[in-house]
Amino acid sequence: MDRRLWEAAQKGDVHHFQSLFKEGPLLLREVSLAGSETPLHIACSGGHLEFTKEIIHLRPEFARKLNQDGFSPLHIASANEDIEIVKELLNVDRNLCLIKGKDRRITLHYAVINGRENVMKELLVVSPDSTDEVTARGETCLHLAVKNHQFEAFKFLLDNLKDLNKYGLLNKKDIQGNTVVDMLLDENVVCKGTIEVNSLNKKGLTPLEVLLEECGDRDIEEILRASGALSAENLQVLVVPVQDPSNEQSSSEQTRDHPRSNVKKLHDFLKYNKTKDCPGKVRDTILVIAILIVTATYQAGFNPPGGVWQDTYWPDHNNNNTSHDGIAVPLRHIAGQSVMATNNPISYGMFLVLNSLGFFMSIHAICFLTIGFPLQIELQASLIALAVTYNTVMVSIIPYWELIFPYSILVIVFFALFPVIVVKLRNPSK
Repeated sequence: MDRRLWEAAQKGDVHHFQSLFKEGPLLLREVSLAGSETPLHIACSGGHLEFTKEIIHLRPEFARKLNQDGFSPLHIASANEDIEIVKELLNVDRNLCLIKGKDRRITLHYAVINGRENVMKELLVVSPDSTDEVTARGETCLHLAVKNHQFEAFKFLLDNLKDLNKYGLLNKKDIQGNTVVDMLLDENVVCKGTIEVNSLNKKGLTPLEVLLEECGDRDIEEILRASGALSAENLQVLVVPVQDPSNEQSSSEQTRDHPRSNVKKLHDFLKYNKTKDCPGKVRDTILVIAILIVTATYQAGFNPPGGVWQDTYWPDHNNNNTSHDGIAVPLRHIAGQSVMATNNPISYGMFLVLNSLGFFMSIHAICFLTIGFPLQIELQASLIALAVTYNTVMVSIIPYWELIFPYSILVIVFFALFPVIVVKLRNPSK
């Protein structure tokens, strides 16, 4: 580039440039052949609006050129927040904001990186779809805002994403597989207090409630809950005690006198916290426990303590003795019946009641936890078939009608009254 032209662009001297152009009308054409940087890049770097207008008027194609660093004139103006120059360049071609420069970044990316909200607003008006563009590393404008600690820009983008119905960008992952929320936690911005996870919007909703209402993404919900996010209702009942300075010393002395045991610390660490633990994970955990109980009780019912008789022994009524010539003789029994029930009916009766109670209550829990699942009819039919099979086996291995009759009454009462009892226990005031 001619040194005189370079100096005129750097100073923004329009008159000097015009005189140079009159002397050599081909001066700007030579610039195109000489290299990638143009007077328009230099003028945008210096923030010279009038000089920029003059160059655009003469050579509008310069607006699309990238310099040796991979920046277009619009990239430079956006990073410097020269809003008037940005508008002037966009008047040449609205698609200039989608030109990809270094690392495949567009103009919006540079505005976000530098926190230029006025430029961001102008760019989103001209091209709302520019928010969909990603860098060579797969980063969205939201990723760049968090990465460069531009949280005001991040908030501005979120507000615009809601208006544009583009909350799906929150779930986009970069080349390393990180979403925006993952980056927020990696940067510890929640822990540092940069972002208030329980702030209320104009409708009185917390971020957690807005997520559940608008988006409902389970991964983001779990991360928010892990960071202490609450609903507005829980915030109202959350009471933070204020310690009296006069009692601070006595309180610390009491703590030293009665330190928490390791068992208590472990209990506090592992116990369920409804404000932090994700309902989805809690449901999955309870479902696994219920399935384990069903498996254990079903197996115990099929193979009761002592096993089942492998043969049939049925002497006549007058010869049903427990001993013969000093040798113990088993009671009459049929193959497949419970040994424990034959020899000790009372103990077996207790085992039968408690084992069956655990089995049927776990079946009820599985039914309750899987409400709304797909293939609901097939799932319910399978659980009913499992319960009927269990009940049939239990009746088959009981040797005495004195046990079969109470057991049958127990099963009928359970299925008839248990749902009512559960409702009463959960809602004692009603």
